[in-house]
Amino acid sequence: MLSDKEKKEIYEEMKLYPYPAAACIDALKIVQHHRGWVSDEAVYDIAAELGLSKDDVDGIATFYTRIYRKPVGRNIILVCEGISCMVMGYESMYNYISKKLGIKFGETTVDGRFTLLPVSCLGDCDHAPVLMVNDDHYNNITAERIDEILGKYR
Repeated sequence: MLSDKEKKEIYEEMKLYPYPAAACIDALKIVQHHRGWVSDEAVYDIAAELGLSKDDVDGIATFYTRIYRKPVGRNIILVCEGISCMVMGYESMYNYISKKLGIKFGETTVDGRFTLLPVSCLGDCDHAPVLMVNDDHYNNITAERIDEILGKYR
């Protein structure tokens, strides 16, 4: 069930669009902001509020990389899997992070500190390999930089 605060914020976003369904991405982001992720129940509730089917909302939620459909850690590491990153050392970057944290794509560290996820492109191909932690973008990644970068996030 959506909280009163979530509903209020969703209704405020709905006012910005010509029809309620257009606020779907905003509604998903609002719920995720409050809960850290978007559960199946939240998808159903958002659908009801916006006049959409649950399948429509689920399709939108699962399309976007930054909408999380299961619980995630405090810090989200997005590793670019684009062709430039592949050519420039994506695999060794991923292997280093995976070994260091003891997790693979889609997993969260035992302490809940990090979740590791793939992303198809971060749009910085001329500085590959690239990753993001939360909203922070990092390029020209090396093993030494990974240690430094991950040390910033608690």
